[in-house]
Amino acid sequence: MNDTDTSVLLEVIKEQNKTIESLSKTIEEMSVNIILLREQIEYLNKKRYGAKSEKTAALTGQIVMDEVFEHGQFEEAETAADLTEDAEEDLTPKKASRKGYSREKALVNLPREEKLYTLTDEDKVCSVDGDRLFPAGKKYLRTEIEYTPASMKLVAIYVETAECRTCRKEGRSYMIQAEPDQPVLQHSMASPSSVAWTMYQKYVNHVPLYRQEKDWHNLGLEIRRNTLSSWIMKTSEEWLSPVVARLREKLLEEAYIHADETPVQVMKEPGRSNRSKSYMWVYTTSRHSERPIRVFDYRAGRAGAHASEFLSGFRGYLHTDAYSGYEKVKDVTRCLCWSHNRRYFHDALPRDLKSAEATLPRRGVRFCNDLFKIEELCRDLPPEEREIKRLELASPVLEAY
Repeated sequence: MNDTDTSVLLEVIKEQNKTIESLSKTIEEMSVNIILLREQIEYLNKKRYGAKSEKTAALTGQIVMDEVFEHGQFEEAETAADLTEDAEEDLTPKKASRKGYSREKALVNLPREEKLYTLTDEDKVCSVDGDRLFPAGKKYLRTEIEYTPASMKLVAIYVETAECRTCRKEGRSYMIQAEPDQPVLQHSMASPSSVAWTMYQKYVNHVPLYRQEKDWHNLGLEIRRNTLSSWIMKTSEEWLSPVVARLREKLLEEAYIHADETPVQVMKEPGRSNRSKSYMWVYTTSRHSERPIRVFDYRAGRAGAHASEFLSGFRGYLHTDAYSGYEKVKDVTRCLCWSHNRRYFHDALPRDLKSAEATLPRRGVRFCNDLFKIEELCRDLPPEEREIKRLELASPVLEAY
């Protein structure tokens, strides 16, 4: 083989090596893409068909890989936070049970009365000697829950008028009337109790007005559902709206506010289709506030301007999820949510929790659970002690995280 043939052969080998290298790189990229696509499919299937709960029941034992702790990377946080095997309790399945239930506790708030079955006068005669029988005690048989159905009545309201008879004798008139309570609605037969019951049935028990109309009919009153609707609307405008406005004023005086928004569907809303997505925004005080307040604010959209408008004037700490719309709220200190942060780790968990791909999300879930455990320990402490305890226990966990 001459030098020319050798040179050509080397060029061919060089090109083949480049081709092999390129193909290997392509195969490697395709493998990565396949893994990513499988993860995306698994994530979407989990979102659509999987359980909505984020309980990590399957993550038992040491959730962070043992070799990580063997090298001492996170030992300090675990030791300083005093979170040993007890921290794993949050990861075990919580089985439904009736532990702690007792009939006495369940019935403690009900009024009680006794029902005694007595003998008739004819039975109070001794069958042996015909002498009269006298009470010798009573025997307990059972306890029953007695329900008294709702009743309805008409109440005719009068005001008493009083006069001074001395003034009348002397030719002058002095009369005075009692001051009655104002009606809940002008020119209406609605009473506070009837309106309150209508609202309670609709918004607490979710009984629609057409069913309530039938209930009122069964109690003896013919009343139309549009009348019940009018009671709700007018009472809300005249009585409840000022209360909500006052609650909002007091809410904005707080140092901490929690906020969130959730989609709701409103039927037959003017100018919008029934498939339009509306939002109910909720703003609430913190757990330890001296004045617990929770205000719901219905809006047609999710724009951050809605939160900015409602929270106008608030200057404290705003605790929310990571939704960027809350950036519209000015002059506040944003605080994000560890539960939402944990959700990303939970969503990233693969089906095989022992695989290498599960290492990071498992570790993230564990750290979040450790923080939740610390919050449980500090929940009932006074503010100053709670701050000290958080710095003592949570800071090492956060540093390790």
